[in-house]
Amino acid sequence: MTNQSSLSRRRLLQVAGATAASASLVPQTADAQDAAEGRPTTSTTEDRERRLKWWREARFGMFIHFGLYSVLGRHEWAMEEEGIPVAEYELLAKQFNPKPDAARAWVKLAKAAGMKYVVMTTKHHEGFCLFDTTTTNYCAWKQAAGRDLIAEFVEAVRAEGLRLGFYYSLMDWHHPDGVRCRGDDSARRRFVDYVHGQVRELCTNYGKVDVLWYDYNWPLSAEQWEAAKLNRMVRALQPDILINNRSGIPEDFQTPEQHIQAYDGPWEACMTTNDSWGYQRTDDNWKSPKTIVRNLLGCARDQGNYLLNIGPAADGSIPPPAVYILGAVGKWMAEHGDLVHKADLCQVKHSTFAQFTRQGNTLYIHAYFWPGETLSVGGLRQKVLSARLYATNQPVAFDQQRFRVRFTGLPASAPDPIATVLAVECAGEPTQDQNAIRIERRREGVNI
Repeated sequence: MTNQSSLSRRRLLQVAGATAASASLVPQTADAQDAAEGRPTTSTTEDRERRLKWWREARFGMFIHFGLYSVLGRHEWAMEEEGIPVAEYELLAKQFNPKPDAARAWVKLAKAAGMKYVVMTTKHHEGFCLFDTTTTNYCAWKQAAGRDLIAEFVEAVRAEGLRLGFYYSLMDWHHPDGVRCRGDDSARRRFVDYVHGQVRELCTNYGKVDVLWYDYNWPLSAEQWEAAKLNRMVRALQPDILINNRSGIPEDFQTPEQHIQAYDGPWEACMTTNDSWGYQRTDDNWKSPKTIVRNLLGCARDQGNYLLNIGPAADGSIPPPAVYILGAVGKWMAEHGDLVHKADLCQVKHSTFAQFTRQGNTLYIHAYFWPGETLSVGGLRQKVLSARLYATNQPVAFDQQRFRVRFTGLPASAPDPIATVLAVECAGEPTQDQNAIRIERRREGVNI
């Protein structure tokens, strides 16, 4: 992943080539449409829907960025941003030796936060492999750690009953052919074989893998990567796996980064808990639990997933602010998780103080900025039948007018500091028309 300063991921995708950029922006609707428009996929629409079932219900996952950059504690892009020579950077592998039980703490935190799957970096752009591999000595097994860190992660995920995902960077700052492959076909052949071999190991040596999360296909096009061949191999080894769009092929889901953007097909917004993916010891710009829940609800409302990142320190310890944030989110999710995991597509979206989710004809108003004794929603088109405070089932009085519904007699202070929820039963699927307020609200008789 990248930072938000001089080199954004969206900018690098633009300069990497039109093929990769266009693929990352295409909603996944049908494999026939993808093929017709020159974007081949490696599965059918029907099989894609079968494999996506658990993922659509999960909604919330943990991303983990962990590698040699964790030793530096200056962001996962330090090697390139600071221009560190490869030989100098390699020395970090002789220091990187996290405590053996680190992965257990990560996964327990994920489960307590209400997350249903965990995706971890197996190799980031720095080129260092956290898994045992026959392709290189630049891996945890053959360096200071002396063990397979991905095997430990897999064991921890399975012990908690969560789903398992592997992140894998196609871009590689360490491999001699990682840049040379751009204009040298012999180098391209060696590098592509290297990458395909590592992906084969990841899909062979760890049992069932639920998600393969590629990153950065620079400097090659999907055709040069032989991405279709690579992904067909993955699907042959892991028939139930989900593959993201960052090999340059649309595949199973889109991946907006550091922002929430709904797509017509499956999508997952990946975001950081502060401003860094990897451990950055001085990054104190932490998102509040309120912001995390607000983002999660925004994803669930539009049928997307929220993949939230932590960046452990070199010893594997989780920064205390991240532990606090996810702990608070977990307490909220313990009471309200069904409103996320079982949410239907919700057309009601407009409020300056609340998010919305829906189940059938029930609209859930999640007020993160509590308005006080009266809460109003504009433009609701359906008749309201009843309302209640979700946490206590206490009935709430309401007054429905043409352009708004007012819920009255509420507590003056927020009952829940993160988001207080009202459950509103409607006569039909709730919809909202804000334009009607602007256009149709009467203005006659107003003094100017």
